Amino acid sequence: MLNIDGSYGEGGGQVLRSALGLSLATGTPFQIENIRAGRARPGLLRQHLAAVRTAAAVGRAEVSGDSLGSRALSFAPRALVAGEHHAAIGSAGSAMLVVQAVLPALLVADAPTRLVVEGGTHNPSAPPFDFIASTFGPLLARMGARVRVTLERPGFYPAGGGRVVVEVEPAPLGPLVLVERGAVRSIRARAVVSGLSTRIAHRELHVLRERFGLARDALVCEEIEDPVGPGNVVHVEVVCEHVTETFTAFGEKRVRAEEVATAVADEAQAWIDRDVPVGEHLADQLLLPLALAARAGARGAGPRDGGRFRTGPVTLHTTTNAEVIARFLDVRFTFEPSGEGTLVSCA
Repeated sequence: MLNIDGSYGEGGGQVLRSALGLSLATGTPFQIENIRAGRARPGLLRQHLAAVRTAAAVGRAEVSGDSLGSRALSFAPRALVAGEHHAAIGSAGSAMLVVQAVLPALLVADAPTRLVVEGGTHNPSAPPFDFIASTFGPLLARMGARVRVTLERPGFYPAGGGRVVVEVEPAPLGPLVLVERGAVRSIRARAVVSGLSTRIAHRELHVLRERFGLARDALVCEEIEDPVGPGNVVHVEVVCEHVTETFTAFGEKRVRAEEVATAVADEAQAWIDRDVPVGEHLADQLLLPLALAARAGARGAGPRDGGRFRTGPVTLHTTTNAEVIARFLDVRFTFEPSGEGTLVSCA
């Protein structure tokens, strides 16, 4: 049984989620202490507890310490169970982070799975549904994965109430090579309001239209019908030759719509100016698929090569995730300077 210190590195929930996914994928039991020690509210919150219990159902795992606020947990999977699974967070906690915790196992299971998760689908400090659908998902498909994600109902903080369906057909992953971004082909912007005036969305889109010189057909204003609660989110999607990156900002009380739009525009422009294909959030997401691809290559008597990608300065979140992955899989990540960015390789 592996012993993991949850306070290691950035000390957040990613340590737990990666451990859960890799434990399921490899059949390796683990114990973790100091869960989310680096956060203002350490221990298991509702979304982390939902991830643990969903992982336990997928892996028929023996679990102790699975309670709200718990800072220690043991998890011992017995067998992967494909098929139908359902998780209800019971709050606006991120549904996409629950998906992240079990997706590695679903990719290597012996049968297709349909997973339904209810909770928040558009949360600050978590990948929104649109990032998974437009950026991360297509790269998984390029590696050979067969994953379809469907947003049945959006959920915003603090009401939640969203519903996401993830359908996975297991398939071996191949290496991903993503070292060049290529030319920018198009930029699209979408502003979504739930239970709020569409004037907010139009003000945000006006800023983005002026900032990037967008045509009217590149702007989408979306109003959620029958909203569960109020919410506002703005997406900027930059489509390039070899990758599509998605940038997001969330409306907040007492923050002007123009400020929200400017924040997401600044983030997108910084990525465009840096000329690297992989943004810092995508870099975190790609590590685990690359590691699974390297493992699949080694098992098939092929080269142990998960691939490589180029990103900007490597974050503590990324290096922490790399260390956790290396505890479960016999892989090695390297981080080397490459032009204005960093070349990340897995073998």
